[in-house]
Amino acid sequence: MGEMIEVETLDHDAHFGAYVARPAGTATAAIVVIQEVFGVNAGIRGKCDRLAADGYLAIAPDLFWRIAPGEQLDPDVKPEFERGLQLFGQFDQEAGIRDIEATIRKARALLGGTGKVGCVGYCLGGRLAFMTACRTDIDASVGYYGVGIDGLLGEKHAIARPVMLHVAGEDGFVDKAAQQRMHAGLDDHPRVTIHDYPGEDHGFATEMGNRRSPQAADLADQRTAAFFKENLA
Repeated sequence: MGEMIEVETLDHDAHFGAYVARPAGTATAAIVVIQEVFGVNAGIRGKCDRLAADGYLAIAPDLFWRIAPGEQLDPDVKPEFERGLQLFGQFDQEAGIRDIEATIRKARALLGGTGKVGCVGYCLGGRLAFMTACRTDIDASVGYYGVGIDGLLGEKHAIARPVMLHVAGEDGFVDKAAQQRMHAGLDDHPRVTIHDYPGEDHGFATEMGNRRSPQAADLADQRTAAFFKENLA
């Protein structure tokens, strides 16, 4: 079981909550887990707990703290799913990246000032993971079914460390044309790896619930585990 802690903003003018899960032994690396539009809910906390079981310090910041602090939504409940989409429309992504950077700094402090920090994000978090790779000094980034990454390709020159993207072939929020643009823009990038999951829909790797597709989720998570093992050592 993890706990909620506070993270100071980059401007040192406020604090926001984050769920942190610690491994049984000494963590030598940390992973920032970036939420979907449903907040730091049971699924995101479960991702952190699994990463802690693998030996990482895992921390999930509440990125909606400015608009809906502490909100936790169940995507299988239609009104809550719609609430998540509403929050996505209100969310300031630039502020979110600053909060992720503050969380990276917090993670490094929790590691005692040594050790690498990666990030993994889902849906909105997948997009933010890509932005984090472009705009911060994160050591490795993974994005699951990130939305709108094809519109961020102008920043790809800034990617200095490894990135892995998991793309759902039948994603209702990332159509075939967007997927093709991602491949056209990133397939030749030396630091980016894209994995496609034909027939899978958005949210296939969620920790729980109706959207989960176990076989594809397990494959993606195995690839992610190997990626972090290689790049956060």
